[in-house]
Amino acid sequence: MTSPYPALHVVRVHPDDPLAAPLFAALTAEYDARYGDLFGGAAEELTRYPATEFLPPDGELVLLTEGGVPVAGGAFRRHADPGTAEVKRMWTAAAHRRRGLARRVLTELETRAAAAGHARMVLTTGPRQPEAVALYLSAGWTPLFDPAVPRPTDTPTLRALPVAARLYAFEKTLGDPS
Repeated sequence: MTSPYPALHVVRVHPDDPLAAPLFAALTAEYDARYGDLFGGAAEELTRYPATEFLPPDGELVLLTEGGVPVAGGAFRRHADPGTAEVKRMWTAAAHRRRGLARRVLTELETRAAAAGHARMVLTTGPRQPEAVALYLSAGWTPLFDPAVPRPTDTPTLRALPVAARLYAFEKTLGDPS
């Protein structure tokens, strides 16, 4: 049986590369739709770190392309903790979700971070992204919160919490067989 999808290719790009533009445009729209200004707004989040933090040797931005079109991507940057990389900018185009692409990107980032000398990765996701929480749990990431305890998702309750308490944090030891 042949796949209905053309071959996927992994490409490393500069954050300012035009090929990355759909990733950032889609992330902006999605963050704004899910969170509004709860975390300061999508534009603020997506410009929080200079592009150079997502370039070797400290980081990378990778895209999965299909027929030359980006369909998923993600990045990592050096974290303040020694030997640690932080996952950022995870994204899958809406028309390509439920194909395992985010897991493929995450695995690629883990492999590249380990090759860059990182022993550990961390990441956070927001309370209105249950699919991201499920991905990280199923990919062997350790939650730094109790997944059995429901967390609020309504805006008034979230606004009353410190920012760190609004997020779901995870970590993973690289090279871990999980």
